[in-house]
Amino acid sequence: MRSSYLAWDDAVDLFERRRLPEGTYENLYEEEYILVPGPASVTGELPLDEHERTPWRTDTPDAATGYVVDGDLTVDGNIVNVDDGAAALVVLGDLRARNIYLAGDTKLIVLGHVTAETFVGDMTDKLVMIHGDLRTTVAIFWREFCPDLVAGTLHGRTLAPAYLDLPTAPIGGLVDPTPDAPLTGLLVPELLIKGAVSPDDFPEIGIRGSALREHLLSGLPLTRTP
Repeated sequence: MRSSYLAWDDAVDLFERRRLPEGTYENLYEEEYILVPGPASVTGELPLDEHERTPWRTDTPDAATGYVVDGDLTVDGNIVNVDDGAAALVVLGDLRARNIYLAGDTKLIVLGHVTAETFVGDMTDKLVMIHGDLRTTVAIFWREFCPDLVAGTLHGRTLAPAYLDLPTAPIGGLVDPTPDAPLTGLLVPELLIKGAVSPDDFPEIGIRGSALREHLLSGLPLTRTP
C-alpha cells in the first residue's frame, strides 16, 4: 500500500475522472495531499491528526493537508480526529471503520457508502459529505454538527439536539431499524448520563461526552454486542 504526494491540480484531475462532483471538492484546501491506492486497509486506529501514526508515514514521511484514497478504505479500528487541525480524508469508494469520531476542522468526503458501529460529529467547523448511505448502529451529532450531505440514507439510531431539525437536513432519508429499542440496548451503559451532568456531557441526547471520547481513544466498545 504505497502512498505518494499529490499536487492539487492532480487531485482535481483524479476527482473528475472518478466523477466526484465539483460542488463536493471545491471547499477543500487547494494544497498537497497524500494519495493512497485503493482498495486500502488499515489495522488498528487511523488518527487523521497524527500522520506519524498512520501506515502511510513510510513512503510519505511529511504530513500533508490530508489523504485521498483512490478506492475503498477499510479500517478495523477507529477513525479519529481530536484536535483543532484541518485534516482531510477523501475516499473515492466505500469507507468502513469500527467507529468514526470527528472533532476540530475535519474534512470527510466519501464517494460511496460509510459503514461504522458509531459515527460521532463533535464540532461546528467541518466539511462532511457522503454520496452514499451512512450506516451505523448509532450516529451522534453534537455542538451543532450535521453532515453537509448524506445523499443516501442515514441508517441507524440518530441522536441529535432538536434544534438541528434533521428532517430538513441534506439527508436522503432517515431509517431506524429498531425504533422501539431503548438506548440502553444499543450503547454500553458507561456512555449514558446517570445523575448529575458535567460540562463535557451532551445532556440533550443523554450521552456522557468525556466517557465517549475515553472509550474511543482507548479502543473500548461503544455499542452492545447483539
